[in-house]
Amino acid sequence: MITSETRGLATQPWKVLYQAAMTETEINKLPERLSDAEAALIARAQELFYASGDDGEEGESLDNAMCIVHSLRHSLSRRAPGVPSQTVAMPVSQRKSDVTWQTA
Repeated sequence: MITSETRGLATQPWKVLYQAAMTETEINKLPERLSDAEAALIARAQELFYASGDDGEEGESLDNAMCIVHSLRHSLSRRAPGVPSQTVAMPVSQRKSDVTWQTA
């Protein structure tokens, strides 16, 4: 079911929302950024599923991005409560995603 909130996210490309989540430096904003990116990834994956044509490269990029979003969300949930937000590092796997953006 598409809500008005989801429709608003659908107007932004998934790559933009994913990049916003990957570059977010404020730990308190990160969960929302991850949720926005995940919603956009799911919406695009559904579009590709119903579309005809060869879009395997984008599909693979979507899969990789979703794995990174889930990993970051999991890491965030396991983060020690006493660690300042400035010390939160982005996943190493982000570098692989940067290469994906260059080829897309």
